[in-house]
Amino acid sequence: MKTSTRPTLSLTINGAIHQVEPGISVAAALARCGCITTRVSVNGAPRAPVCGMGICQECRVTINGQAHQLACQTLCANEMQILTGENA
Repeated sequence: MKTSTRPTLSLTINGAIHQVEPGISVAAALARCGCITTRVSVNGAPRAPVCGMGICQECRVTINGQAHQLACQTLCANEMQILTGENA
């Protein structure tokens, strides 16, 4: 019996390496990897994606050193480095 191997991408989220399938957004990858909080408000409250289309701006993360990237509008790429919350 053949076993099929599905291609995956390797991401680093807050220093931890995760494998995700190609074609998903950074917001979806964060959720699949158990990272619910994407940023921290100026008052210190945890924030998370709300609208899923970039309007609410709650999904802002740092991707490959670029701050304030919208996780819901960014597709995952191999070797991507993502920082969320207080890590961003």
